[in-house]
Amino acid sequence: MPPATQSAASRAAAPKSLHKGQQTRAAILDAALGLASHMGLEGLSIGALAELMQMSKSGVFAHFGSREELQISVIREYHARFEEEVFVPSVAEARGLPRLAALFERWVRRVSVELDSGCIYISGAVEFDDRPGPVRDALVEMVNTWHAALGRAIRLAVEAGHLREDTDAEQMLFEIHGLILALHHDARFLRNEGVLDRARVGFGRVVEHYRPPAEAAPRKAPRAARR
Repeated sequence: MPPATQSAASRAAAPKSLHKGQQTRAAILDAALGLASHMGLEGLSIGALAELMQMSKSGVFAHFGSREELQISVIREYHARFEEEVFVPSVAEARGLPRLAALFERWVRRVSVELDSGCIYISGAVEFDDRPGPVRDALVEMVNTWHAALGRAIRLAVEAGHLREDTDAEQMLFEIHGLILALHHDARFLRNEGVLDRARVGFGRVVEHYRPPAEAAPRKAPRAARR
């Protein structure tokens, strides 16, 4: 084959090879996310993943380089899916309480479908709360990104007049996050029923606490005076 033809064939094969490599990596990452959801990030290993994917360890290793990089990639993939399911559709709602309520409701729904697996944000926090390093840093970054989005939604609700001007956004965020943690604990660990509704009631009470006082309704004139 002439050199020019060889070069053209190589150029044509490269994108196909790259595309296949990306597909393989995505498939490995999807399987790793499933494992981490059930076994935690510490349950991830190149060997377990290779066995699940029916690949060699070196084949899996070639896509991630290390167990640590695999764990970080799983965290980022989980966050990307969380954003897609919870954040992106919620920001289409009107600014203020409609958007904040949508963020909370979709968060609750996400927790409800994770009851048989687990939330990597929560399980990861338990595993890495006292273990400094890149994996913990990646977890903290993703959780802080989500908290920042909720904080912005709260502040926009204040600007819209839906919440009091003196609302402490960080305190309200703390209370809302507390509801999610209680929901996850009582639903997944205690297996209590009705916890989704309890979380929603709790959110309603938090919102009511921060609502501005209702304007006094104009008093009706006495019946005699209206004659």
